[in-house]
Amino acid sequence: SSFRAMKNTISGREEKTVMKLVVDQSSNKVIGAHMLGPDAPEIMQGLAIAIKAGATKADFDATIGIHPTSAEEFVTMRQPVG
Repeated sequence: SSFRAMKNTISGREEKTVMKLVVDQSSNKVIGAHMLGPDAPEIMQGLAIAIKAGATKADFDATIGIHPTSAEEFVTMRQPVG
């Protein structure tokens, strides 16, 4: 996912955040996540807990994201890439 934070949209800055979930196709478990951008350390810490606890992509899909935040992107990703 490529996300442009509201603070960048309003100010006209082109800065974006890039995110990816890595999902095991056979078990549907989320086995990894990547994030490049502002606030990544804080957001990734929460994802690490979910991944270590064995969360599946369905668990992420069933989560209501905090709006408007870049973290919301991790629970609204729907289309596989690649």
